[in-house]
Amino acid sequence: MLSQIKDIAEKIAPRLVEIRRHIHSHPELSGQEYQTAAYVAGVMSSCGFHVQEMVGKTGVVAELAGADPTLPALAIRADMDALPIAEKAEVPFVSKSPGIMHACGHDVHTAIGLGTAMILAELGHSFPGTTRFLFQPAEETAQGAKWMIADGVMENVAAVLGLHVFPSIQAGVIGLRHGALTAAADDLEIKIFGESGHGARPHEATDAIWIAAQVVTALQQAISRTINPLHPAVLTIGQITGGRAPNVIADQVRLLGTVRSLHADTYERLPAWIEQIVAGVCRTYGADYEVNYQRRTASVINDWDLTQLVAACAEEAWGSERIEWIPDASMGAEDFADFTEKAPGTMFRLGVGFPDRRNYPLHHPKFDVDEQAMIAGAVTMAYSTYQYWQQRQAW
Repeated sequence: MLSQIKDIAEKIAPRLVEIRRHIHSHPELSGQEYQTAAYVAGVMSSCGFHVQEMVGKTGVVAELAGADPTLPALAIRADMDALPIAEKAEVPFVSKSPGIMHACGHDVHTAIGLGTAMILAELGHSFPGTTRFLFQPAEETAQGAKWMIADGVMENVAAVLGLHVFPSIQAGVIGLRHGALTAAADDLEIKIFGESGHGARPHEATDAIWIAAQVVTALQQAISRTINPLHPAVLTIGQITGGRAPNVIADQVRLLGTVRSLHADTYERLPAWIEQIVAGVCRTYGADYEVNYQRRTASVINDWDLTQLVAACAEEAWGSERIEWIPDASMGAEDFADFTEKAPGTMFRLGVGFPDRRNYPLHHPKFDVDEQAMIAGAVTMAYSTYQYWQQRQAW
């Protein structure tokens, strides 16, 4: 079966490159993936899948029915959205949408999802249960998975598989990790309310900008002294706004940031801990404050058994030299976690790094991938699907 899957993958390889380049040239932002979704739906329909459009707003669900429709399904997820970045990559299929590009590889994810579907359809093998493809919008805003779940895509799902390209791993290498793969990510808004006054007479005012600076400093100092260093947390303030004129003391400042964590105890503690620090600083200098802490997405926790399944399939397909066990979790985030909260799942990394030129990181305007890696991704996903159903049948 593996050799048959590989033969099909080699045959469709030029088509996958064509698909990836089409999607790359026509990127769409989170929640606006209308053309991408229509394109995906057309490809899946042509492969004989039952397709539903506009699931989770702009998502697509496509199913390959199994012999027993009552069995829980296996879900395969691929995200479709691009980023608000002006592309600087020197490729002939550069983005045709000004200020928007696929700088995180979601064009590759979608192409591999379609390639996996093509392989499974051409195999003509009847699986015990349904294989459900989830082409997801709005991963970059951590909304799309929730939208799709709200529309019922995880109902009667026993397991979910996903992948993410990684430019620091050589093309075609499969990266695997048990347990936590990515961090939980939350949104933070802090408002500091002071009292305005003349810039030359600060003692008659309550300077919200200066107090905001103390808040930022206190948070960064405290996180290194009061949070368990073996349970990492990252707090970044990425935007500060406030003030009306250079000679007027600001009465209000707004800070926006992101908070990342890996361990449950830290995750639960952070909102109250942040408010305690902010309150202490503001009380000291006579300001009021408001803290708005919004949970965004949890940590991706890779299921042990499913990770072992993918590892065994990848090793059989490519050999142990193309398997890389990831030693540390990433402090980046992935809303694939929303799916793994509903069913066991695993996400593997697909190396897309070029061997002979600079590899730009994710979200860089010159980000690009070695397209040869797409075959490794599609074969690994398709063979893992086959072996999943083989094991399921044995149960």
